[in-house]
Amino acid sequence: MRWQCALCGEAHDELPTVFGAEAPWRLLVPEAEFAQRVKLDDSVCVVDDEHFFMRGQIHLPIHAHDEPFIWSVWCSVSTDSFHRMIRTWDDPDRVKEPPVFGWLHTSLPLYEPDTLHLKTMLHEREPGVVPRVEVEPTDHPLAVEQRQGISMARVEEMAHILLGHPHTS
Repeated sequence: MRWQCALCGEAHDELPTVFGAEAPWRLLVPEAEFAQRVKLDDSVCVVDDEHFFMRGQIHLPIHAHDEPFIWSVWCSVSTDSFHRMIRTWDDPDRVKEPPVFGWLHTSLPLYEPDTLHLKTMLHEREPGVVPRVEVEPTDHPLAVEQRQGISMARVEEMAHILLGHPHTS
């Protein structure tokens, strides 16, 4: 999608609408110990064989557009929930599983207060697709944006800031 940025006035070929974190809150483990204590792939992270994280997606509807803005995030889940999710990872019937409670473990820029430790529910999707993450419906700005959606101007603003091109007045 070619778009004209209202902030910088430049034309861009594609508006990025997916941003996220490579791993759950990296402060859990000192960088020097990361390789020994952490098992990490694209969808799953285990720290010290006792802390379990699943990658998921928070979808923010974009007003008057079919595709959402997506935050790729990590949520901590209980041991039992983690093992159930892994056990059913390739099962097409996993979409029938009840949602799993988790704590958001990704600090998303642009939000005050911080998004760390917001309550979430992870909803399974088809095999090979990370869960859809539903933020607890509170007055936190992320939860409000998930419920009410965001404008294209907000998407442009977020993209500029996240790509390191903040708008300056």
